[in-house]
Amino acid sequence: MNLLSNVHLGLSDPAITLNSRKKTHLITNDYQYYHYKCDGFDDVGWGCGYRTLQTIASYLSLQQQGKAGQVPTIKEIQETLVHLEDKKKSFLGSREWIGSFEVCLVIDKLFNVPCKIVHCPSGENGMTDIFPKLEEHFAKSSAPPIMMGGDHDASSKGVLGTCTVDDDDHWLLVLDPHYYHQRGQHQTSAVKLQQEGYVRWIHLSEFDKQSFYNICLPQLNSNALCTI
Repeated sequence: MNLLSNVHLGLSDPAITLNSRKKTHLITNDYQYYHYKCDGFDDVGWGCGYRTLQTIASYLSLQQQGKAGQVPTIKEIQETLVHLEDKKKSFLGSREWIGSFEVCLVIDKLFNVPCKIVHCPSGENGMTDIFPKLEEHFAKSSAPPIMMGGDHDASSKGVLGTCTVDDDDHWLLVLDPHYYHQRGQHQTSAVKLQQEGYVRWIHLSEFDKQSFYNICLPQLNSNALCTI
C-alpha cells in the first residue's frame, strides 16, 4: 500500500490582501492520507468516516511508535465497535457509515487516546461559535488531525488546521477522504490533490447551514501508549 504523507505541505494560506493580518495553526507532525480504495478495498460511497479515522490513526501511530504500522483496517474498526457493544454483530462486513462518535470510541480503545466531541448545531454561525475551540486544539504542540461529520452534510472530513484573517475571517484546512483513482489512472500527488481540492482551505461560510456537525478532537499527550 503506497500512501502519500503530509499532502497539505506547500498549500498557500487563504488569499489575503497585503495589509491583512493572519493567525495560522497547523499540525506539525506526520500523517498518511487514507482515502477511498487506498488499500484495494472498495469502500466508495460509504467508507469516508473509516478513512478519516485511519488518517488520524496514522498520525497517532507515528507519534507513539515511530511508524504507521498500527493503523486498523476497516474490518478491524468494525470488529472494535462490535467488541465495545456500540454495534451489533450484523455490523461486521456491512457498509454502514461511522461518524465522529464511533471514531472517538475506536481511537480511545486502540490508542489509549481520549477524545472530545464538540457539537455544532448548524453551519456557518455555529461553526463561528466553536471555531475558538478548534483553534485552541491546533495551537497545541503535537495536535492530531480532527474529524467532522454531520447529518445533512454527511460527508466525513479531516481537519488539519485553522486560519484567522483580520480577527474575524475564519478558515479550516480540510482533508477530503473521497479521492480515488480509476483503473489505469496514474497515482496522484500532493500537488494534484491540492489542485483538485481534496486538501484545501474552506471558509466557514461554505459549511452547510442546514446541517449540524459533530467534531472529534483526539487529546494526545506524552503518556498515551498504542495498544492495538
